[in-house]
This record gives sequence, C-alpha cells and structure tokens, in this order.
Amino acid sequence: MPASSHSYRKVAIAACFGTFLEWYDFLTFATLAVVFGPLFFPSSDPSTALLASLATFGVGMVVRPIGAAIFGSIGDRIGRRPVFMITITLMGIATVCVGFLPTYAQVGIWAPILLVSLRLLQGLSAGGEIGGGAVYLTEHAGQTNRGFKTSFLQLMGPLGILVSTLQIALLQTYLTQEEFLSWGWRVPFWVSLILLLIAFKARMALEETPIYLHLSKMHTQSKSPLRDNFKDPETRKRMFLLFFCVSAGGAILFFCVQVYTSIFLKTVVKLPPQLVDQLSVYATIALLPLTIFAGWLSDRIGRKPVVVSGLILGATLILPAFYLLKNLNSNSMITIAGILIGLSIILALVVGPQTALLAELFPAKTRNSAATLPHNLAAGWIGGLLPLIVTWLNHEWANDLAGLMYPTFFLGIGALMAALYLPETKQSNLHK
Repeated sequence: MPASSHSYRKVAIAACFGTFLEWYDFLTFATLAVVFGPLFFPSSDPSTALLASLATFGVGMVVRPIGAAIFGSIGDRIGRRPVFMITITLMGIATVCVGFLPTYAQVGIWAPILLVSLRLLQGLSAGGEIGGGAVYLTEHAGQTNRGFKTSFLQLMGPLGILVSTLQIALLQTYLTQEEFLSWGWRVPFWVSLILLLIAFKARMALEETPIYLHLSKMHTQSKSPLRDNFKDPETRKRMFLLFFCVSAGGAILFFCVQVYTSIFLKTVVKLPPQLVDQLSVYATIALLPLTIFAGWLSDRIGRKPVVVSGLILGATLILPAFYLLKNLNSNSMITIAGILIGLSIILALVVGPQTALLAELFPAKTRNSAATLPHNLAAGWIGGLLPLIVTWLNHEWANDLAGLMYPTFFLGIGALMAALYLPETKQSNLHK
C-alpha cells in the first residue's frame, strides 16, 4: 500500500537527513582537498601534493562498491532499515575522527596512513547508503509521481557540499590563514558529531518499506541476491545500463560540476578561494529547484528522455564550458556564475529522475543489491576518480583542458547506449 502524505513526508525527511549527513561527511574531504595536500602530503611540488590528496579522496570512492556489495545484500536479506543504522554510524564515527587527526608535521607518515584508513571506512559506509537510500525512499513513494517525490533525495549531495562550503567560507573569513591551517579546517568534521546524533535519532523512527515487509511475509526474500542478479540475463543487462549510462553519467557530471569546477577555478584560473566558494554556493542553490523540476518532468514525459537529454548536453558542452572558465577572470563573475548554473541544469537532468530509476529497473526481491552495486561502482570508479584522472591527464599533457576529454568521451558513449537500450520505467510496478 502506498504511504499516506504525512507518513511519506516523515519517512522522506528522516531518510534524506541521514543521506545528507553521509554526503556532508563524504564531500567535506573533497572541499578541503587543496588544504589537505600540504598538511598530510607535504611535497616540494604543489601539484604532487594535490594529486596525493585527490588520490586519498578517490580511495574512498574505490571501496564504495565493496560496501555496496556487503550492505546491498544485507538489505535484500534482512531489510532496508537495519542497513541505514549501520551505515550512518560508521560514516559519522569515521568523519569525526578525521577532525582529530594529527598532521604530517606532528606524526610523520602515520598522518596519511590514518587519513586513508578513515577514508576507507567512509567509502564502505557510503557504498551501503547511497543507492540503498534510493531504493528505500522509492519503495515508500507509491505508484504516482515517484520521480518528483524521490528527486528530493538527490538534493542531499549538493546540500552536503553547500553546508560544508559555507562553513569553510565562514571560517576562512573570520580566521587568519595560519589559524585555519592550524585548527579551523577541523571544525566541519567536529560539527558532524552533532549531525550524527540528530540523524541517528531520526532514523530510529524509520519503518521498513511495505514492499520488503510483503516479501518477508511471503518468505520470498532472496538468500543470495548478488548471485541471483548475475544469473538473470535481464537483471544483468539492466545493471550494466544503470552502471554505464545513468549512474556513471550522473557521477561524472556531479563531480565535474560540484567538485572539479571548484578545484579548477582555484588551481587553474587562480581565483581567490573565498570567491570560488561563493560562486559554488550560487550554483548549488540553483541546482536544487532544477533537480526537483527534472524529477517532476520525468513523471510527465518519462525517465529516459530526461536522462538522455542530460547526457547529450554534458558530452557536448563540458569541454567548451571549462574552456570559457579558463579564459575568464575575476571581473567576469556574472559570466562565470552563468556557466556554473548552465552546468547545473545538465546535472539536474540526469540526477533528478535517478532515484526512482534505481529502484524501478529491478525486481523487488533483489532490488537493493542490484541497484547499489552498479550505482556505487560507477560513482566510485568512474565519477569518484574523475578529479584525480583529469588532474593527472592535465599534468601529463601539460594542458589544463586535456583531461576533460575523459568525461566528454564517457558521456557521449553513455548517451548513445541509453538512447538505444535504456527502458522506460515510470509505469513500473515496484511490487514485482
């Protein structure tokens, strides 16, 4: 039975807040990548220190599929709700601990070792949460307007970056550079302890999804969901399409628009960090209603045309957008803001319908594992490594734009495959 409006709103708020905390914790590291370089990976070459910091960010993304495999299977076997309690606790503890880490100057090589270890825990947690949260919320959403109702979950990543960026901007405004490098960078990680307690309390009140309760009542849960997924040809095909088109495309655009633009403007265009953070805030605020609109639009015209449009626009416009950014200066703030908002429109088209799509593509009894594994594999190995790969390619070819051929090529292939093979799912019956 579909949830009532009041019941669904309660579920959505609790689920979204927990996912917001996951993203806030996970992406605060990305926001501080430039700061972490000299603190944990000192080097005479600033580019080498930045690459090491981005590699550590990438490590957390690489292990996300492992967390997805573990927690996705648990979600199919014992329920969606228990997984939420585990992942939120794991992420919160790991993030708070980052805020208390000694730097390289204090303990030497142990500083990056400890940082990477905590990053691995964050990655495992994110793998269970991101994707599983989409399944949980969509199974509560009912049959109608699923794209609109579930698109709010996609706001949590941008909101996580927004809150993190605002905190860092305020800290850099009121602290000297020496104070910020000494202790100010730790504050966002300490704040996550308060958010963890709020999120944990909210999740304690969450109910299991009606679809999983029905599976449990009928004793039709899968005992080996991952094996069942790979044995079924149609599920395998849809997992591949989710991986290559929807999730990889969304992850590439997310990290291009929400993560790499900030790094690019600070390190290549060499705009003041405070100015870049302000621009990032404006672009993120614009992304929020655009994402909701894309989810609503997918209920009207279908998931497939909305997603394919975003992939085509991304493949066509990413490289020209960054070329324009490179050749502008601090006197062109309106133009830069316009470019960032334009990139946000492209991102919204892919991620707005994504929450509903993740659940709609797969059968109920193996849905959690079928959705979370390819989604986190794409986000971790394709999207999460994007800042590192693009920066490395730029460094190797001595060209600040050369690395952007990587996301351009991937989005182009993804758009073609989605146009040819991605099924329309907006009328899917989630109980099947």
